[in-house]
Amino acid sequence: MLRLASASLAGTAIEFYDFFVYGTAAALVLGPLFFPTFSPVAGTLAAFGTFAVGFVARPLGSVLFGHVGDRHGRRPVLVASLLLTGGATVAVGCVPTYDTIGLTAPVLLLVLRFLQGLGLGGEWGGAVLLTAEHAPAERRGLWASFPQIGPAVGFLLANGVMLVLSATLSDAQFASWGWRVPFWAAGVLAVAGLWLRHSLTESPQFLRIDDHARVPLAEVVRDHWRLVLLTAGALSAGYAVFYMVTTWSLSYATERLGVNRTVMLACIMAAVVVKGALTPLAAILGDRFGRRPLCLAGSAASALWMFPLVGLLATGEPLLMFFGFLVAMLAFITMFAVIAAYLPELYEPRVRCTGAAVGYNLGGVLGGALTPLVATALAQGERVPWGVAAYLTGIALLSLGCFALLPETRPVRAVAAEAPAG
Repeated sequence: MLRLASASLAGTAIEFYDFFVYGTAAALVLGPLFFPTFSPVAGTLAAFGTFAVGFVARPLGSVLFGHVGDRHGRRPVLVASLLLTGGATVAVGCVPTYDTIGLTAPVLLLVLRFLQGLGLGGEWGGAVLLTAEHAPAERRGLWASFPQIGPAVGFLLANGVMLVLSATLSDAQFASWGWRVPFWAAGVLAVAGLWLRHSLTESPQFLRIDDHARVPLAEVVRDHWRLVLLTAGALSAGYAVFYMVTTWSLSYATERLGVNRTVMLACIMAAVVVKGALTPLAAILGDRFGRRPLCLAGSAASALWMFPLVGLLATGEPLLMFFGFLVAMLAFITMFAVIAAYLPELYEPRVRCTGAAVGYNLGGVLGGALTPLVATALAQGERVPWGVAAYLTGIALLSLGCFALLPETRPVRAVAAEAPAG
């Protein structure tokens, strides 16, 4: 289990590195480089628009790779998704800017971002299911949380590279070629990920399925549509909180408050380090007390913290901003540490790869794709952007309501009947 979980964590970290490095670049440099004819605010909105395309593609990737996972096994999904995401990320680093090829530049950026999202949409389902379905029921939450540490590691890798480049290069050098280096590094990471995953064995639960779904998506839509919508709504707050902290706040603080980008990256990264380190602890609590109580607590904490978070961010003071980010990340991980065990337990094995991944990635569209765009639009003017806090509080309350309507899937119940819990 340790070898399997570690390989899943490493692969997920690499794929999320690819995804996050784009978000950081969108916040820092892509607007003026690819949309120079726009005003600064409009350029940022356009850059975040290409960022959002990756989230729109993720549910489509879930359908495509979920079909493969439910029909042919979880393991092939891991290889194909890693190749697609890694190749698209390297290509982003090679795209000429608007000054060189004109309108073709942002179009290529859009296409490659779509391919990134397509690959990541398949990655989560494959990595999580392969780990969760190998794990003993009484420790499923703990082992399944390993892939959930991957996003934190990927974020730290992406922003660590950006931080080093930002601190060592001049603004002109960073805008000219420095921002491309993290994208090129994705190629090396993809090769490492493929090496780690080549020896993984297929999920035992998949091998026990006698009657595979012919069209998994059709079964999910017909029999589990309510569950998909509830899980998407439930997860939207986690996505919104995470990308508010890691993407929008970076743009807002550097452009509007004049905070040094190196300082801002350090504040965000420190909060993410704590989040990643505490993920297994939250997962152990999920194994002990259940998935649903932690999800309810995390979404409630998010709803209560959004106004203080925005107020602390608006000060521009590093320690205050870090404290705001830290509490937000703790609320986030209280929910998302157990999700990797919770979602698979909600779906029957024959459609689990499609159903769990589609619900997970639809939540990304609702929370992750829209938040940087909406927050940028709401944060106009010189005042504290309380509209952003109100928006995020509303999403957190939506998630709280959806989690309240979902059933518990304690490990004992999941073992007693491998059937959908709701």
